[in-house]
Amino acid sequence: MSECNDVSCNEQLNSAIALSQIVGVGPRQATLLTEYAGSAEGVFQLTREQLVGIPGIGGRTADAVLGAFPEQLAASVRAECERLQIRMIPRGQPDYPERLGEICDPPAVLYQRGVLLPTDRLAVAIVGSRRCTAYGQRHAERLAGQLARAGLTVISGLARGIDQAAHRGALTAGGRTIAVLPAGVGRIYPPEHLELAQEISEQGALISEYPPAQRLVPGLFPQRNRIISGLSIGVILIEAGRRSGALHTARHALEQGREVMALPGPVDSLASGGCHDLIRDGVALVRNVDDILESLGPLPAPVARSSGITVSSPRELVLNALESRVLNVVGFQPSAVDSVLANCPEEASQVLATLTVLEMRRLIRRLPGNQLVRCS
Repeated sequence: MSECNDVSCNEQLNSAIALSQIVGVGPRQATLLTEYAGSAEGVFQLTREQLVGIPGIGGRTADAVLGAFPEQLAASVRAECERLQIRMIPRGQPDYPERLGEICDPPAVLYQRGVLLPTDRLAVAIVGSRRCTAYGQRHAERLAGQLARAGLTVISGLARGIDQAAHRGALTAGGRTIAVLPAGVGRIYPPEHLELAQEISEQGALISEYPPAQRLVPGLFPQRNRIISGLSIGVILIEAGRRSGALHTARHALEQGREVMALPGPVDSLASGGCHDLIRDGVALVRNVDDILESLGPLPAPVARSSGITVSSPRELVLNALESRVLNVVGFQPSAVDSVLANCPEEASQVLATLTVLEMRRLIRRLPGNQLVRCS
């Protein structure tokens, strides 16, 4: 299923799909090629001399590109997506996740089962060990549930252990969750998570940068991790050992400018050794959802929620309806208390009490002259 309805968009989609199908062209090579050519479609119009002149592109890759037929390569993939009701979102389209498009080597095409919503811009990833303990599983479910109830989307990788617990915690809380897969959306891994994947697609989305029939290859896991962090505003590690693949996600997050947090385990737990190292090196220690929201800090740009309330900091997500309404009346430019009271339909005593709560939460500040301003 594609949102491309005109000739140029279809050609762009076909070229992007074909580029991802060429042997030897990974995310890095695809980025180099498209940046040089200006578009995925332009890559297939380059000469061999031009291709081998691109740093990082050798003769073998150039020959593979020249021997490819975009329409033929894309046809079978598009037919499979239609059959499985999987959306294809090429980079550059309006519904391609904005935050993901800003990372290094973003996917040329996203394959999606389920629905992505604008509110998914407020997403936090939870990752960790596949061989987690009962301690790790319990806290992954607990934190995911707290985040979901606060209105954030929970992202993970559908793997056994911590990933599974995070998805389950968000689903149980009635929240949204997104699973980023290391293979095609048509090949759920591990196979015992087929039912969980179906629940996620109904309450969120399954995402992959690979066509539906792509089989699992070990080298795809590290590439997948950059998408998990790229879709998120922060990443939480739970029970990551010193050799855990979850540390790759943490490194991607740091490179992408995302907030990295870690849940501490027992001091002698080898399962949490990587988490303890990160905390020692300065990442935020997480105990509960308040720690998470505090660590995330202000958002790069305000996000409008389905309720019509605008959120400029994740800390605002735990406010009740009255607190949110009053906060939205207070602007980022100083305004008089009387003006705030006049723009709130509630009784003045309720609004004044709420303003005191917001000030204690450090969401607003009082200025001389009985003025108020929203904290940035």
